[in-house]
Amino acid sequence: RATPRAAPEATRIALAGAPTMSALSAATAMPRLFLLAALALTAGCRTTQPAPAPPDPTATASLPEPPAVHGDPNPPVERAAPDGQLLHDKTLTRIAFGSCAGQDAPQPIWNAVLDARPDLFLMIGDNVYADTQNRDSMRAAYALLDTVQAFRRLRETVPVLATWDDHDYGVNDGGAEFPAKKMAQEEFVRFFDPPATSRVRTGEGVYSSYVFGPEGQRVQVILLDTRYFRSLLTRKPEGQSLTGRYVPTDDTTRTLLGETQWAWLEEQLRQPAELRVVASSIQFLSDQHGWEGWGLMPHERQRFFQLVEKTGARGVLFISGDRHLADISRILPVDSGVGYPIYDVTSSSLNRSNWGAHTEANRFRVEGPYLPVNFGLITIDWRAGDPTVRFEIRDLDGVPVLRAETSVEMLR
Repeated sequence: RATPRAAPEATRIALAGAPTMSALSAATAMPRLFLLAALALTAGCRTTQPAPAPPDPTATASLPEPPAVHGDPNPPVERAAPDGQLLHDKTLTRIAFGSCAGQDAPQPIWNAVLDARPDLFLMIGDNVYADTQNRDSMRAAYALLDTVQAFRRLRETVPVLATWDDHDYGVNDGGAEFPAKKMAQEEFVRFFDPPATSRVRTGEGVYSSYVFGPEGQRVQVILLDTRYFRSLLTRKPEGQSLTGRYVPTDDTTRTLLGETQWAWLEEQLRQPAELRVVASSIQFLSDQHGWEGWGLMPHERQRFFQLVEKTGARGVLFISGDRHLADISRILPVDSGVGYPIYDVTSSSLNRSNWGAHTEANRFRVEGPYLPVNFGLITIDWRAGDPTVRFEIRDLDGVPVLRAETSVEMLR
């Protein structure tokens, strides 16, 4: 394990006037009556808030299946052209992202996302809480998300790309053993409607990659699948003080991505790009907890570092979700073996706050944690001689609450 390192002061940005927890709690608690009324008519299932101590904010209780959905309850959304289409020659300057959106509760944060004017939005997991092996129930969960008008406006005007996490995969903490994963992928494709040429339509798993922008301003977006091929995790022994359910494994035969996805990833990292945004549904760096993350399979995280060096890939940074909190983390070259710092910007949740007291350690933390609802924003200023890359976590009103900044040159 790497020695904990404090982030240099130059990389930390203190936020004057950041909203207080009490103010944010009051703001997010105000009812949106018209949206609640609409949801009351359409909701077919309910999820529950996380229980037992220590609570797992990502889990939902076992629930009865909602009524079967027949016909086509979720017709394709008509999208504006060209704004809602993928334009690969478009220079990306603003990439928004988020995770963990309970479809059975209000989602007012989409208005702040729209106000941020992103060029692209990445949904990086738990896009709905379906937790089911039943196709009609899975489809009903997506259909309920599609009733959120601000989300529909986002899809009509901004390209949206996605990967999944466990609850939209179909089972809490699920991996390769989940028997309904092919059905879940079919419903994922049906709702998100990836480009006709996307491998997600015909291959196993929902991992995909896209490159945007002209030479000198190319941004590669890599969306990983941390579910379809993942080996079983190691349960925490009784009496261990580590929070969470699991402990790291020393069994190097276990895999997070699977060999086919690893081979594909190597090909993607060899593609030319100035900046690479790698979306992982689970945290890549934070590892001082026993919840899901790359830290539970340290050999897989080390394999990624080695692959970056092997391919000569520059400009790699991670975004992640799952945890119902926001964090900005960074690992230095001395700890990773990669020739530049690698960041992991965690944004969660879009509408399922973790309001409990939170003292979780993170030896790679630069800024955070932030517990209320949030989304992430990456801003790239290509006009500078050395283009700047700013990471922000924004609150329900679109106000930045966590920030860090680097540059394209610093990621080489």
